[in-house]
Amino acid sequence: MIPWEHLATSQIPGARGDMKLMRRGTEYSIMLGRIELMNSRLSGSEEALARLSVEKIAGHPSPTILVGGLGMGFTLRALLAVAPTDARIVVAELVPAVVDWARGQMAHIFAGCLDDPRVEIVLQDVAAVIAGARSRFDAILLDVDNGPEGLTSDANDALYTAKGLGEARRALTPGGVLAVWSQGPDERFAARLGRGGFTVEEVRVKAHRGKRGARHVIWFASK
Repeated sequence: MIPWEHLATSQIPGARGDMKLMRRGTEYSIMLGRIELMNSRLSGSEEALARLSVEKIAGHPSPTILVGGLGMGFTLRALLAVAPTDARIVVAELVPAVVDWARGQMAHIFAGCLDDPRVEIVLQDVAAVIAGARSRFDAILLDVDNGPEGLTSDANDALYTAKGLGEARRALTPGGVLAVWSQGPDERFAARLGRGGFTVEEVRVKAHRGKRGARHVIWFASK
């Protein structure tokens, strides 16, 4: 078996460990300690997050979409494939090194998507971007952790509290949608979305593009 090669390490503001970029042959992985945050082989659910979110706001002209976390660019590339040509896509990334990796070691995976004129990269905590917005975004896509419990940063926990969800709702335009990706179900979080005034739909999607394998969860919370 081909061994993993450690390519780079970066600290995460407010995190409980270092983020590492690893490679094994053509496979890439971003790790937090022993926890795998993302893998270049698993992109099906992230692509579904983008595609289904755009479908939810199909009637919004010139939509502005906020993406929490750049990751390996799966969500961003999928958005660019389905979003209107006059859409604006704002990607909030907390860790500058992730953007550097996207333009460096993983440039072939990103395939130039960061240079699309619809894309704006903001080096800021997505929670701060949301808190500073009022009726700005037609969709907010959160894929910053493995679910509604912050793993990479303590600050991410605040996104999923009643206060954080209230700020997300205020940041959305009328009829806008908050889409939250999770590795698995969370009944308490789904209930919290409902108490926050959202109309909630829970969708199970495939982690892989194939027919078999794990399934992830996306909550679509409409304003």
